[in-house]
Formats: sequence, C-alpha cells, structure tokens
Amino acid sequence: MEQKIAKEFNPALSSPYYFIRKLLLKKVQQYSKELSGNLLDFGCGSKPYKSLFNHVKSYTGIDYENPGHPHINEQIDVFYDGKKLPFNDNQFDAILSSEVFEHVFNLESILPELHRVLKTEGKILITCPFVWNEHEVPHDYARYTQFALKHLLEKNGFKILVQDKSGDFATTLHQMKMVYICEHFLQSMYIIGKIKFITSNIRPLLMVICNSWFLLKHKLLPKRYDIYLNNIVLAMKEK
Repeated sequence: MEQKIAKEFNPALSSPYYFIRKLLLKKVQQYSKELSGNLLDFGCGSKPYKSLFNHVKSYTGIDYENPGHPHINEQIDVFYDGKKLPFNDNQFDAILSSEVFEHVFNLESILPELHRVLKTEGKILITCPFVWNEHEVPHDYARYTQFALKHLLEKNGFKILVQDKSGDFATTLHQMKMVYICEHFLQSMYIIGKIKFITSNIRPLLMVICNSWFLLKHKLLPKRYDIYLNNIVLAMKEK
C-alpha cells in the first residue's frame, strides 16, 4: 500500500522533509481504517493519501481556488467558494482533511459546514501542523495546539475520539534544521546554488548522513512532546 504514495509524501532519507512527511504518512495509515463509506477529502489537492482509502465506497475531493497554491495536475472533483460546501446535509459517511486547516482563514465558519455534510456518527480525520515554516504564502493563517482543535471541534458538534501527534521535541528541532539548511543556508550560497553536481548529489548525500545520524542518536534522547510536528485528530459528529 505504501508504495502507491507519491515520493513527495513518502520521501527517502535524502529528503530534507523526511521526518515530517514520513511520520505524517504513518499516522494517516494508522487511522485510515476508521473512515468508511462515502468519503469527502476536504482540501484534497493532489489526493496524496487516496490509495490508503481503497476500502471506502466513494472518494470525493473538494478544494478552494487558492492563488498561493496552483492546482495544476491536481485531482480535484469539486471547487467551492470558501464559504459553503456544495453538498446536501448528511451526504458523507467520513471526511479527511490533511494539512488544510492552517490555510482556512474562516475555520469557525467552515467547521459547521463540515458538520452539516457529515452523517450523524460519521468520522472526520484531521491533520495540521503545529511547528512548520510559513508556506503557500500569503494563505497561511494559523498553527493550532491540540487544545485549540479540541475546543473548536467540540464547539461545533464533534466528539473527540483520538488526539495524537507526529514527531517529538528532538525530531521537530532536527526537521526544522534540515529545512533551514536546504531552503536557506545552501540557497544563499550563490556559487553552490549554480553548481548542479552539488545540488543534485552533495545535498542529498548530506541529508542522508544527517537524517541517518539523527535516527541513531534519537534512540538515546529523552522523549518530550510539548513541541511536535503535526496534530492528528479523529472525531465523530454527535448530532
């Protein structure tokens, strides 16, 4: 199943995004069987995790036309206006929304819409970053703690079933260091940036060494989860 996931979302150790993408994939896999029936992928983009939901009856992807995120070559079934979902009440048995909530400026207006189109006792699986750099700018509006997500969901008629996290304190620090090295430090070195051999070979090798070394030493580091990479929430529509 995992081999069907695009390399961007299932990276090798040579990727500067290895930990955030790999750990998030693992969590979506873990909870994928909780969703069944007619599934709505809210903010679907390229539907990176669709192959994990081959067991559902139908899979519908919806997204918002966002200037900061071109939808070229993406598999969007329906576009919406950013306010109201073009579906009937109680139409879906399950909803997936992965790495979307931080891009929804009016989240408190959208949550009632997600609640409306979900059947009673239907489940919603949500992932969103807690620690990550700004992206898809300027349409990057929020970072939510687990407590904020719990409050917002319960306020809008959802019962929390599971709250989980991907990555711990040390993993988050290492992941952000890799992002800094590749996106800022190496990019700022004009000569290196112009040498294709270095960008195509040396940089991936550097990532393999750094990520492999961290995997080894991580086994010895204390585990703390007050800083982490992603929130993962499984909730149910109560009424």
